[in-house]
Amino acid sequence: MNKTLPILTALFTASAFAQAAPQTLDVYTYDSFSADWSAGPKVKAAFEQQFPQCKLNYVAFDNNGTLFNRVRLEGKKIKADVVLGLDSYQIEDAQKLNIFEPNKVDLSQLRLPIKWENHTFLPFDYAQYAFIYDKNKLTNPPKSLKELVERQDLKVLYQDPRTSSIGRGLLLWMNVVYPEADVANAWKTLSKHTVTVTKGWTESYGAFLKGEGDLVLSVNTSPIYHILSEQKDNYVATEFAEGSVLQVEVAAKVANRNNACADEFLGFLLSPQAQADIAKNNVMLPVVETNIESHIDALNSRAKSMRILDTTTVTSEQLKGWINQWQKALSK
Repeated sequence: MNKTLPILTALFTASAFAQAAPQTLDVYTYDSFSADWSAGPKVKAAFEQQFPQCKLNYVAFDNNGTLFNRVRLEGKKIKADVVLGLDSYQIEDAQKLNIFEPNKVDLSQLRLPIKWENHTFLPFDYAQYAFIYDKNKLTNPPKSLKELVERQDLKVLYQDPRTSSIGRGLLLWMNVVYPEADVANAWKTLSKHTVTVTKGWTESYGAFLKGEGDLVLSVNTSPIYHILSEQKDNYVATEFAEGSVLQVEVAAKVANRNNACADEFLGFLLSPQAQADIAKNNVMLPVVETNIESHIDALNSRAKSMRILDTTTVTSEQLKGWINQWQKALSK
């Protein structure tokens, strides 16, 4: 009997099993992306079907701010292969961590209202910040940010810019629209008819739906959720005369992880299937040219011509200063 045969057979079996076992891809994100009702599970199922050699594992944090704080805390010891859910205004600070590396995605397929040249942080959806209101209850909505700030008859809800990416959007918006000398007073004026400032979007939007405010800070895609999921068309996004600020959500590959699935995943995020799942379930706009659903397609087409305020020169130091100014204004 050839005694080497059982040994060779065992080695072959072990090798075949090793080849068949999928590689785990750990993705840090925020929980409203990975939640059962959101885009994450659909993206995961479609990705794993197309790339069976990869097993996608979400590690979720309660909001964008908590996500970035964990990334910053772990630094070079980060346990993720990919970070998904930072926004464009966190890129400067994220780059300073020196833990991300360029991706291999062809950026020429991107179709954003702005030109995108960053090869490390990949956009996967976008929208404009807006205030949402119920047209059946508020028949005379504000037509500008300044009118929103001044009108004391309006009950407003928004999010804390220290913990919420959408709250940070209002911070940018206020500081671009108002002269530097007037921003603090504008915050004080707004605070007089602000119902509450919540840690995250979920709390403030939930309060709005319960009737606790007239307008809530969100993004201009929010009404589409109500149309598609609830068949309700009474929720409307403001379109202010001054224009609005763009939110672009990005994903990035962690350096030196040597996980081939990371490149496959980032490329997959721009596929028509992933873009449709993200647009319909994360309720944002696609970053590539694709037809998804009539309401999404219409807003996406119109968004390209809507006025966008230039925030490209805003630095992380300015943001920190503006947060301090906001805190002081509300404490007085």
